[in-house]
Amino acid sequence: MIKLIASDIDGTLLPYGQKELNPRLFPLIERLWARGVLFCPASGRQYHSLRRLFAPIADHLAYLCENGAILYGPGPEETAPVLAQTPMPREAALALAEEMCSTPLPGHVVITAGNMSYLLRGSPFLEPFRRHTGNRITQVDAFSQIDEPILKVSVYGEEGPDPWQAVLAPRWAERFHMAKAGAGWLDFTLSDKGSGLRQLCSALHLTPEETAAFGDNYNDVAMLDYAGAAYLMEGSDPALKARFPRHCASVEDTLEEMLAALEAK
Repeated sequence: MIKLIASDIDGTLLPYGQKELNPRLFPLIERLWARGVLFCPASGRQYHSLRRLFAPIADHLAYLCENGAILYGPGPEETAPVLAQTPMPREAALALAEEMCSTPLPGHVVITAGNMSYLLRGSPFLEPFRRHTGNRITQVDAFSQIDEPILKVSVYGEEGPDPWQAVLAPRWAERFHMAKAGAGWLDFTLSDKGSGLRQLCSALHLTPEETAAFGDNYNDVAMLDYAGAAYLMEGSDPALKARFPRHCASVEDTLEEMLAALEAK
């Protein structure tokens, strides 16, 4: 029996260009909760940002945040347990951020630690970043002033992530997991959604066969590989569709089908 459902956000639950989830989703997740099935957004987004997105039901979810670098259990934001986190080696993370800052490409560097995003003081990216993500943000004079474990180092490329990937991959792609995350973003972590889902299952004492996952892109592959039931969105790359035989036009429709099977028992 499925006891945990993890889902990517952008391109899966949230069509590209859309900012609000389908309101139909929330009562479906509540019905799953009532049946003992936990729903988990799986995203590169910050915990605070994800809770805002799922505000009507935020206390009844688990959260796989920052591409699996930090996991939260259900509960209010102030008291929800951190189930696992995967920090980057501090000196290496700071060296990566320094290289990003010194690279002559148009972009903005963001470091994530816990439930906070850090920008350099005076960054023109502060207000656009806050408006777009709803993240909790702190400004620092130097990234070395961050006094908590670093989970993710990111750059937002004004001309997209590809020029940044070409510069940074030769030195850093083998050291860290590198992922394109939406339009513009290139993220570096020690985790991915697959390792995050594995840690979440361990914390909740679940097996892969008790999990389902939804995704649409290559950064979801590790999570889809781990889950017992993997669903790929219909608009995904044909190579991915060949790899994952379960296809999904609507997450909400598939959740309805799951609920119908549960409620028929």
